[in-house]
Amino acid sequence: MNKNEEILNILEKEYGDIGCALNFKTPFELLVATILSAQTTDITVNKATDILFKKYKTPYDFAKIDEETLEPYIKSCGFYKNKAKNIINASKKIISDFGGKVPSTLEELTALPGVGRKTANVVLSNAFNIDAIAVDTHVFRVSNRLGLANSDDVYETEKQLMKNIPKKKWSRAHHWLIWHGRKICSARNPKCSICQLSHLCKYYIKNNKN
Repeated sequence: MNKNEEILNILEKEYGDIGCALNFKTPFELLVATILSAQTTDITVNKATDILFKKYKTPYDFAKIDEETLEPYIKSCGFYKNKAKNIINASKKIISDFGGKVPSTLEELTALPGVGRKTANVVLSNAFNIDAIAVDTHVFRVSNRLGLANSDDVYETEKQLMKNIPKKKWSRAHHWLIWHGRKICSARNPKCSICQLSHLCKYYIKNNKN
């Protein structure tokens, strides 16, 4: 067993089938929630969408409203003006280009306003059960600390993870890395003393040579 396999086995044992922390019922709701999640917490997004999705559920609902109507619902999520604009414009494009249904390919998703690779991969993985790795801040930090990737670039990190993790585990490993980042491997003051991966971790070994 190589180091990467050992890391993945420990993560799987620790986090198992843990899934997406965003609340959603449809691919479109997940798309909206993921757009809102940029630079805020999933808890904040869930509080906002719990109210928002009671009134607006489909691309058709969002395409009918203006930004000023949407903004109060999502203000708590930060960058709300830009997010409102992107959500409404993405809704209109979904209707005009995809018959009102969220597309299920990376190329089509990233053609939507406000949708980058991370958001697209979250939707592919969690809404359509397509193998994908979404590199958010947690995945980027944890994978590079552990040595599953070695890059200061998000896209390069994604490519390395796709190479170093078996495809059938991409989507699950994405969640393992996120939850490990939340519980143990925080950006500041990571809990290395209780981390089951410290003996394999490039970051820990480098900082504890003595």
